Amino acid sequence: MLTIRSSFPSLNQVINVAKQHWGQYAKLKKDMTLTVVLEATVAKLRPMKNPVCVVFYWYESNQRRDIDNISAFGTKVILDGLVEAGILQGDGQKQIPRIRHYFAVDKNNPRVEVQLLEIREGNDAI
Repeated sequence: MLTIRSSFPSLNQVINVAKQHWGQYAKLKKDMTLTVVLEATVAKLRPMKNPVCVVFYWYESNQRRDIDNISAFGTKVILDGLVEAGILQGDGQKQIPRIRHYFAVDKNNPRVEVQLLEIREGNDAI
């Protein structure tokens, strides 16, 4: 399990940054992707050879943000970071045929937990 002890900007926040200047968006994405790479390295995740179901557990400090705003940008950055860290071979449908999201509130410890469940031949139930 990968735990990212950071709150990701909402999609609306990312759009506002991108409207200001493309370079600010590029820096934001680069910084957040690097955070994921570092967390994956610390967690000592092993590289996945089979396709995976990625399960996201989004813990927010409150219920103010819409769930699509919470997960849209974060999902992209996390998957890109896992590819960059060498955990996933890619982030296409061949490598990730399923993604699931769950949302909860943890006022004192907002975070994202990411579970990678390998899908093996004959194990299509995940």
